[in-house]
Formats: sequence, C-alpha cells, structure tokens
Amino acid sequence: MPEKLPIYLAGALLPHPPKAMGVAVSGGSDSMALLHLLHEFCIKRQIRLQAVTIDHCLRSESGAEAAHVAEVCARINVPHDTLVWNEWRGEGNLQGAARHARYQKMAAWAQGCGIDTIATGHTADDQAETVLMRLARRSGVDGLSAISRRTLREGIIWVRPLLQARRKVLRNYLSGRGIGWLDDPSNDDARYDRIKARNALEVLAPLGIGAEVLGEVAENMNTARKALDWQTFLAAKHMVSLDAGAVLLNEASFKLEPEEVRRRLLIKAINWVNGRYYAPRRGGVSNVMAALSNGQATTLNGCHIRRIASQIWVFREFNGVRDANVGVDELWDGRWRLLHDDAGHDHHDLRVKPLGLAGLEQCNDWRSSGRPHVVLRSTPAVWRGDVLVAAPLAGFQQNWQAKLSEEQDTFFATLLSH
Repeated sequence: MPEKLPIYLAGALLPHPPKAMGVAVSGGSDSMALLHLLHEFCIKRQIRLQAVTIDHCLRSESGAEAAHVAEVCARINVPHDTLVWNEWRGEGNLQGAARHARYQKMAAWAQGCGIDTIATGHTADDQAETVLMRLARRSGVDGLSAISRRTLREGIIWVRPLLQARRKVLRNYLSGRGIGWLDDPSNDDARYDRIKARNALEVLAPLGIGAEVLGEVAENMNTARKALDWQTFLAAKHMVSLDAGAVLLNEASFKLEPEEVRRRLLIKAINWVNGRYYAPRRGGVSNVMAALSNGQATTLNGCHIRRIASQIWVFREFNGVRDANVGVDELWDGRWRLLHDDAGHDHHDLRVKPLGLAGLEQCNDWRSSGRPHVVLRSTPAVWRGDVLVAAPLAGFQQNWQAKLSEEQDTFFATLLSH
C-alpha cells in the first residue's frame, strides 16, 4: 500500500472519527480505492461503514455498474444502497443538475441511516482541474480555494480524504491488490470543461504547472479565505440583524468595510435568504454593490436588495415565491413552517402561499409589525382559497406562528463554514 494513503485518511477523520459514516462509490478508480481504504480503516476503529451509489440513468450501462459496485461491497461485507436519479429532462446544465441531485439524495439517505458523515473520492487531480476551471471563470479567493477537504451541506459533513492523492497512485494501489474499477466514457468527452482542464494539465506540465502546484495554490487560497471569513464574521456581529427571514445590514457600518468584506456579507445574506448552497456569480454581486452605491434597489438569485431607512435589507423576491403553494404541514420555500397554537386544529383545506398584495389588503394592522410593505409581500401566509386566514409576520396572527426551519443564529455560523 502506498504509505501516504492511510495517513491521508487519518488526517481527514482523526482524532474524532464518526461512529458511522457513508462512502460514495461510483465504481471508478478513485471511489473504489476510497471504499477499500475506508473498509480497513473502519474495521480497525469499529466504525460502521455503509456505501451508496447514485444511478443517474444517463447511460444504458449505469444500472449494471451500480450492481457491480453492490457486488464488490457484498464481498467485503459493506452494506450498499443504490439511489436512482432519473429526472433529467435535457434542459439546462446536466453536470450541475446531476451534482445537486447527488448531494440531496445522498444526504437524505445518510439521515435515514443515522449517518452524519459521507466520504467522497475527490483526488489531487480533481483539485487541479477545478483550479484551472475556476481560473477560466475569473474566480477570486473562494473560487481558487477549489475543493474543500471538509464541508457542511444538506445537514451532512462531507469529507474528502484523498484530496492530496494522485489518481495514478490510487490505481497502483488497486492494481497491486488485484482490484478492478470501471471507466466512465464521459471521462474522455472533451465537450465537458473538466475534461478540457484535464487535457490542459498535460500541456502545462513542461512549465512546472502540475497537480501538486495547483493543489498548493488552492491551499494558499484556502488559508486566505479563512482569514477573510473571520473578518467578515467580526463585521457581521456588529452590523447585521435578522427579521422575518430577511438580513438587515446597517448601511453606515457596511460602507466602512473593505470591498471584499462587503461582497462576502452580501453573498452570505443572499444565500441565507434563498437557501442555496452555491454563491451567486461574481459579476452579479458586483452589480448589486454598484446599485447600492447609487442608492438603487436590485435583485439577484431570488432576493431583493434595497436600502430602507438606515438599513440595507436582503429579503426574498416576490417572484421567487409567487408559485410556492404547500400544505400547512409542509416546509414553505424550503425554510418556513406555519404552526397553529392548537396542535389539533383542523387545517385540511388550508394552504401556505405568499402574502402578496392581495393578502396585505386584508391585513389592516400590517404597519404594527414594523416591517416594510415590500418585505411583507413575500412572507408566508395561511389561505383558504382566496381568503386570508393568517399572516403571522404582518400583524395578523390569528393564533398562527411562522417559524424558520433553522434558528436565525445559523446565519452567523454560515460565515465560518464551507
């Protein structure tokens, strides 16, 4: 066994290993090596290990490949599940949609299995390719930090123990043990940016720009990112308040901060309000900052950003929730729960929808909430047909409460988590 591979696992999972963890296995060399390395690691430490494969149903061979992974796992007594994603309709960004679905499905699977940590087989080669792709997109510090060794997403800790390992080393490890792997033909499809970056690395090698060098660049950027995150957190503690699911920034204090801190505050506010994981594009954020400098309101990624009195409000754009319509037992807009004071209250014919202008007209006392008219439009309300039953955030409680699915303090935690 290449001597550094166990060290990489120990560095990622010790000194406080999880009691149970998952491993994502596609059948390729990277994830197959991770499966076998983790199997040995977990046996020695009595960690419960379970494997999961996502069948994207994009190739005729995908079902057989998932079955092959299941057979490999059975041979080493690792429980395995295959999750199917067959929702691609041929529109938009295929790789982005598939990645988003993978994380969502694996997170739900892990939570159902009592698992809070999942390991993925990202390698030093993946890291280098990502840095090149981010360079092409003119990324800043965060983008060039590339793939993090540990992140929190969908309520799950994602670890990447092999981020310093080269793919060729992992293949040598597998070959030395007589373990095979599957090759995905899309890994040779030059239409994808990642494959273009992989091919570019071969051209850059004579200049001394290889996977190890680009990995060091990512580490350097990650160190800088952590320092910027800390400064942003300190700034937020004395200028940010939260109300009705919106983020409020004291305008005077905001203007005194360096441009990069202001940019980060806006990104975190937007992501907290819209519930998305990935940050808006740099150009979009620059446009928001320019609009604020000119005293103008603007929108980005489903959020409305505008100055109201002495505050900069970042709140949900009405168009982003216009069609959000769920039962009162369901999560509205991915973040709100509407609760009646009487748990046994009959609400079979009630729906949760945005308050909107029609709802505000039925709230005679909305000004008592102290919240701006434009903010209240996109807050959740309880409806029976076209009749407003309750608007808890607009001064029309009627024994209903609107609660965020996460405590508001999580906003500050997001400033330091990746």
